[in-house]
Amino acid sequence: MRGAALVAIAASIGNLLQGWDNATIAGAVLYIKREFHLESQPTVEGLIVAMSLIGATVITTCSGPISDWFGRRPMLIISSVLYFVSGLIMLWSPNVYVLLLARLLDGFGIGLSVTLVPVYISETAPSETRGLLNTLPQFCGSGGMFVSYCMVFGMSLIGNSSWRLMLGVLSIPSILYFLLMVFFLPESPRWLVSKGRMAEAKKVLQRLRGRDDVSGEMALLVEGLGVGGDTSIEEYIIGPANDLTDDQDLDAQKDKITLYGAEEGLSWVAMPVTGQSTLGLVSRHGSMENQRSMSLMDPMVTLFGSVHEKLPEMGSMRSALFPNFGSMFSVAEQHKNEQWDEESLLREGEGYASDAGGADSDDNLHSPLISRQTTSMDKDLVPPASHGSILSMRRNSSLLQGGEAVSSMGIGGGWQLAWKWTEQEGEDGKKGGFKRIYLHEEGVPGSRRGSLVSIPGVDVPVDGEYVHAAALVSQPALYSKELLQQHPVGPAMVHPSETAAKGPRWRDLLEPGVKHALIVGIGIQILQQFAGINGVLYYTPQILEQAGVGVLLENVGIGSDSASLLISGVTTLLMLPCIAVAMRLMDISGRRRLLLTTIPVLIVALITLVVGNVVHMGSMIHAVISTVSVVVYFCCFVMAFGPVPNILCSEIFPTSVRGVCIAICALSFWIGDIIVTYTLPVMLKSIGLAGVFGIYAAVCFISWIFVYLKVPETKGMPLEVIIEFFAVGAKQKATAKNN
Repeated sequence: MRGAALVAIAASIGNLLQGWDNATIAGAVLYIKREFHLESQPTVEGLIVAMSLIGATVITTCSGPISDWFGRRPMLIISSVLYFVSGLIMLWSPNVYVLLLARLLDGFGIGLSVTLVPVYISETAPSETRGLLNTLPQFCGSGGMFVSYCMVFGMSLIGNSSWRLMLGVLSIPSILYFLLMVFFLPESPRWLVSKGRMAEAKKVLQRLRGRDDVSGEMALLVEGLGVGGDTSIEEYIIGPANDLTDDQDLDAQKDKITLYGAEEGLSWVAMPVTGQSTLGLVSRHGSMENQRSMSLMDPMVTLFGSVHEKLPEMGSMRSALFPNFGSMFSVAEQHKNEQWDEESLLREGEGYASDAGGADSDDNLHSPLISRQTTSMDKDLVPPASHGSILSMRRNSSLLQGGEAVSSMGIGGGWQLAWKWTEQEGEDGKKGGFKRIYLHEEGVPGSRRGSLVSIPGVDVPVDGEYVHAAALVSQPALYSKELLQQHPVGPAMVHPSETAAKGPRWRDLLEPGVKHALIVGIGIQILQQFAGINGVLYYTPQILEQAGVGVLLENVGIGSDSASLLISGVTTLLMLPCIAVAMRLMDISGRRRLLLTTIPVLIVALITLVVGNVVHMGSMIHAVISTVSVVVYFCCFVMAFGPVPNILCSEIFPTSVRGVCIAICALSFWIGDIIVTYTLPVMLKSIGLAGVFGIYAAVCFISWIFVYLKVPETKGMPLEVIIEFFAVGAKQKATAKNN
């Protein structure tokens, strides 16, 4: 996990620079308007502050698609260069027009970093710590604001303060950012796989995970190339062949299914069961809570919740699916032959290109996933004569070796990746094909090794090694539909490089699951902005000054300008421990629970500010209530409503169109920011501060309802599984409408 944490910290420096710039311009504008005599030109003053916002909005419209084509890392490098160049120009700025140009370039850098850093972290972080690492940008942004406020406050105490120096200092940390981006930050492994650069992706994953064996996750990333497809939910009892076949009748033998993993020899037996899986029950009937309390709740939310409610109590990060004996993908013998797949030899003569060449055949580059070695099925399937003999999948693999797990092939969050062979009767006889399966342990009786003699629907030996698992079953990503008429016998009929050559497909945005995810992403981004963060942030000094805090500091000998900067700096400092708590809870309590818990506190804080501005109180009481309300609002906001929208948006979209979808959501964010920023002065004049805070409180209430009904819990789940859940949820919603 150390490698992923280090690159997340390095990438988050871009957000530190964004927070640094926001705080610096807030202090520097006091001196800019004096030098350029802008007291009578509030439009120009506002434009100087907002130019970076305009630049961020403009660059966001194209940053996502460009990052899908050219990668996340090049865009972050460009962001660091823009920060550096804009800092130098602001340091020089002979007039307002040059300053506006510098602020525009600075906005370009901000837009790239704010949009792509969460995407990059989500694509590189392990599922179990993705929430924690993706809260780092929020922490770094607030940390940058605090450091900048301290610097500007110190400069404000000097007689002749230089706003050019305040703004130009930005170029110094941007040099560090540039060096880290160029010499330390690797490209996203998911993006590399989407471009068919498998060897590079493997090396990056090995560095990020700190281990050589990343075959399971490599297979997962390849499967992430698929968008859409008909996903179904099934349940299985899984274990070694002997445990599930001894003393079973002929009907049970016929129902037996062989599942295959991503490495040589990884196979075991599954028997389908019905009626017991929590996931399956939710899929078929919906949750009882949903039926009783809120029929408007999105079925997708219920599906996600059914997984998190049944996580094994003793499951570890590495193997929550099999807490008692590691992973069902453990193998007794790891035969790392240079050419273990006979089919790979044939493919070398078929022009089946790979980045790695023949020397790297052990990582399945010549035959991604499990290629065509799939016909050694326990359902008495006969291999097609044209494909020769099969080596690895005929071998009996064991879950244990000497009583201990040999390896863990989990893909994170208690999920496992496997494939199964299916047959269908057709006019031309039997046709076979692969199905991809994401497996998750079910917390129902019989899910522990040897705990019960039987489970409803299937008999299981008392002393056997078995587990009850729910499965998301769908078409493999690299299974070409054009080859269906050519009797294909494996999921990897198309190499990732061939898929990558097609580039992002815009029609993928019309997939029901993607559209469903876009509704969630756009909705939560807009509501975050309309919840009033910028209004409270921009008017914090004014609010506290009206409360009497500024006057108190002036009595100490600190001027009004310095007092407002000091107050803002202290408020920012108080945010940092709250963000640290959120980082800890993001992968434990989860994103959804944090939102549902903290948004009511935001409502109470805003209503308290309304009351404080309407009801006349004593000066001391008014000062205390206003100060506490503002601090509580900020601290609760940065714990959930600040970081969670960006985290969610970076998790819920397929790899091939993630950049495009993120750009759409980020554009919604910036448009909402512009609307709030430019309507706030008008609202203050028309309805006053109390009216504005009342509207913000109402929006927070609407946000809570939206989160409860529409926002799922994604903690600890692999990105590819999250995408499958959105597809299933969209399918169920469409079915419900039709019925």
